[in-house]
Amino acid sequence: PEMGLVAPSEFLPLAAKMGLMPALGEWVLTSACAQNKAWQDRGLPALRMAVNLSASQFRDAKLSTLIPRVLAETGLEARWLELELAEAAIIEHLDEVAEVLEAVAKLGIRISVDDFGTRHTNLTALRRLPVHALNIDRCFIAELDPSRSESALVTAIIGLAHNLGMVAVAEGVESYALAEFLRQLLCDEVQGYLISRPLSAVV
Repeated sequence: PEMGLVAPSEFLPLAAKMGLMPALGEWVLTSACAQNKAWQDRGLPALRMAVNLSASQFRDAKLSTLIPRVLAETGLEARWLELELAEAAIIEHLDEVAEVLEAVAKLGIRISVDDFGTRHTNLTALRRLPVHALNIDRCFIAELDPSRSESALVTAIIGLAHNLGMVAVAEGVESYALAEFLRQLLCDEVQGYLISRPLSAVV
């Protein structure tokens, strides 16, 4: 009421500093899974929903048991859930991340690395993790042009993903022309306003 809408970039670092991320993350995961199952129960086409996990959540020993518990409580099948983790989580908490993701992958949940290209990921570590997709950060996509160096970077990331047996996903796609150019670069999937702007869960 006093500050109006507060952007995630403002409140998430504060929540992490206050130790609120495990509780906040559990609420987000539970709400997302419950909503996805509610849509399915209404007869809408099944879809895979992606939920972000913060780096701090991987320091919570309960995470590996939390995820199957939430799936059981909400009744959502694992194949309809995708977990996105930031590059920072891989860099800062590799051992914890590897242990959790191996357990999660066995459930049939898709795992993706979010905002890829913004940090210095250890590629050996990336190969070690059961990751299914690399989400190419929007900073590489926003001004993508065949004549600019960003094209070479995006092509390289797409090639890296494919060589590691992963799906390449472009973030922040807002035009058909950009989507077509990414298709020519062999990018597998796109996210962004071209597909849809944020919507209410109520349909």
